[in-house]
Amino acid sequence: MTPALSKSERIVSRTNDYTCNEMRKIELYEMGWNLKDGLRECLVAAAPYGGPISLLKGHNRRSPSARPQLEIYSSSGLPLASFPWKSGVVKQLGWTVSDDLLCVQEDGTVLVYDLLGGFKRHFSMGNEVSQSQVLETKIFHSPYGTGVAILTGALRFTLATNIDDIKLRRLPEVPGLQGAPSCWAVLTQDRQSKVLVANGSHLFILDNTACTPVTPPGLSPQASSIVHMCVSFSYKYLALLTDSGHVWMGTSNLKEKLSEVDTKIKTPPKQMAWCRRPKSQQPSAVVMWDGLLIVVGECKETIQYHLDDDSILVPELDGVRIISGTHHELLQEVPGACEEIFKIASMAPGALLLEAHKEYEKESQKADEYLREIKEQSLLSEAVRQCVEAAGHEHEPETQKTLLRAASFGKCFLSNFPPEQFVSMCRDLRVLNAVRDYTVGIPLTHTQFKQMTVQVLIDRLVYRKLYPLAIEICRYLKTPEYQGVSRVLKHWACYKVQQKEESDEVIAKAVSVKLADAAGIFYSEIATKAYESGRTELAIKLLEFEPRSGEQVPLLLKMKKSPLALSKAIESGDTDLVYTVVMYLKNELNRGDFFMMLRNQPVALSLYKQRLEARIALLQSAVDEYYKAKNEFSAKTTEDEMRLLRFQRKLEEEKGELLVGFSLHDTMTTLLSVGLHKHAEQLYKDFRVPDKRFWWLKLKSLAEKEDWEELEKFGKSKKSPIGYLPFVEVCIKHHNKYEAKKYVSKVTPEQKVKAHLAVGDMEGAAEAAIERRNESEISTVLSRCSATTDHLLMERLNRAKATAVKK
Repeated sequence: MTPALSKSERIVSRTNDYTCNEMRKIELYEMGWNLKDGLRECLVAAAPYGGPISLLKGHNRRSPSARPQLEIYSSSGLPLASFPWKSGVVKQLGWTVSDDLLCVQEDGTVLVYDLLGGFKRHFSMGNEVSQSQVLETKIFHSPYGTGVAILTGALRFTLATNIDDIKLRRLPEVPGLQGAPSCWAVLTQDRQSKVLVANGSHLFILDNTACTPVTPPGLSPQASSIVHMCVSFSYKYLALLTDSGHVWMGTSNLKEKLSEVDTKIKTPPKQMAWCRRPKSQQPSAVVMWDGLLIVVGECKETIQYHLDDDSILVPELDGVRIISGTHHELLQEVPGACEEIFKIASMAPGALLLEAHKEYEKESQKADEYLREIKEQSLLSEAVRQCVEAAGHEHEPETQKTLLRAASFGKCFLSNFPPEQFVSMCRDLRVLNAVRDYTVGIPLTHTQFKQMTVQVLIDRLVYRKLYPLAIEICRYLKTPEYQGVSRVLKHWACYKVQQKEESDEVIAKAVSVKLADAAGIFYSEIATKAYESGRTELAIKLLEFEPRSGEQVPLLLKMKKSPLALSKAIESGDTDLVYTVVMYLKNELNRGDFFMMLRNQPVALSLYKQRLEARIALLQSAVDEYYKAKNEFSAKTTEDEMRLLRFQRKLEEEKGELLVGFSLHDTMTTLLSVGLHKHAEQLYKDFRVPDKRFWWLKLKSLAEKEDWEELEKFGKSKKSPIGYLPFVEVCIKHHNKYEAKKYVSKVTPEQKVKAHLAVGDMEGAAEAAIERRNESEISTVLSRCSATTDHLLMERLNRAKATAVKK
């Protein structure tokens, strides 16, 4: 009996004589990009966990006329962004843990872009780096986030462990270092990031305080220098390549040697990466030269692969991705379950169960024989488990289905097999197959997916604007709505409100319809994003859908929509919120405007009055207490007198404010209406009523009495703080065009057109608009002209409008 092999597993059979490390190379994608020269002359960086790929083309050109081009692709080679590089010389590209692109420049400036090419921010690695320039740099991931390590032209190392909380560390000097070290790497040990530096055959570990020489145990004596090194994905293991061609593999603390293999190649490689699956007991590293890739492990033999194009290695949690100009592949150790099932002549329980299912589908009696053999050994549960686990490690859907059908077949003969593992694997594989699709281009393995978590995967899809797929995955996996669908929809809405092509009404309607049934979404957050994008009216429309007034009001105040904020606060019935708005308005508006606004809002007015009266009562109580103490104990000091003076002054201010805000207005209006102007003016002076407010009150009062003579005297008394257009308007309101014309000449140039139109003077309005060469004003006058009686005037205005437009 020889179970059939899948396409990917056939490689295992060809390397079956390599008994220490079974390897497989799986083709993930045929790349969708069209690179004429492949990856040659490109600065390349690929994010882990099947992340995006960035290329900087022409970065070696020094000609200012030929700018480098920065391009970002998905793992399948589909373009995500492309733009000319207009900044400084780039030394290194790299990706953060959240798929942001880092571009490290020669002067130590680091520019951060999102994966769609949008600039986010920049930061500097310090003055010392800027002055001595960047010689080499490495971008690394640690438990604290994404870090940047730089070797400067002064041969000193500068380190930032977390770019989101920049704390630069200058590491100690390396003794005897005359030029750039032959190789170096960043390690994370004991909750601290360190640098491992090779200077010839000497190794040093640099931390915050010291440079410590170290010696790898059992390193080949033939080596005179270390030419390359790489650290495992988990930072637990280290591989060193010497100039003698030996690869030493051991723990990263350099206390234990795992293996040493002679590659028989003494040329320095292009790249080296650790290639060890989690929980694997065998060391494994990949070394790449031009056209050749060698896998070294525990045995002396090596596995060799020939490369047709220039390639790069991308270390992963459970293998190494190999990216070339035409293909994208995954090289990894064959998972134990897959090896047990698919290796030639395997008698493992999973292999027998797979064969039993195939025979069952053929309606062959052999199916019973295989099942009986498994049952006799009491290994049917193990056989089902192996098939389910192997399905998770397969990339071809057909192979996955074959293994899962075999597992389902085996479960039928078990009475107490827990279904959770099988169901979970089916769900995981459906999600993985969806994101591995060529159009999405995230080739996650099952191991990576479980390490990454569903939440992070959803974030990756959201960053790519793949909202429908993210929502479908959330619903399929039954993710809690506030963590899943609602969160995705909020991201979509925040992106939608930044679109400039559609009107406010269209976007507001689309957002409200889409988010109508979504739970836990705050429209205030989406409105804030709209406001930050310069769309204030859209933000106001979106706030209408926000049910919580406490979230509406702060943004309305920020947008300077004070009247609306006060109305919303009053509608909420929350007195504290109303008072918060009132106090904000008191600080923002002048005294007259503040009280005028309150008079239009009786609820706010009443609340403010209550609070004011309560403060007055409290202050009065304090004054009374002082006098009581003074009379009883005759305790009189300078400090006591000053405290009393402050209380009394504050008390008078509060009483004056209460009077000005709530009774003075009515008193002045009454005095003016009965003609007692001198008394009204005396109140105006005594209580320092704002000029604008007094002028408005007197203007309205005189107009209502139709005392045009007194109004004319008032207008000439001194320059009006409210201008003279209100004089024109109030006269017209009371049907006295003759009086209105007296004030037209005093109106400011900006209001001339409006004043002339108010009194029906078309010629005057036209002259004013033409003189100001204001297209809007000319159009306003034109709209008021009659084609039959004003045709000559219209011709003049049209000529003036044409001139204004050209200007």
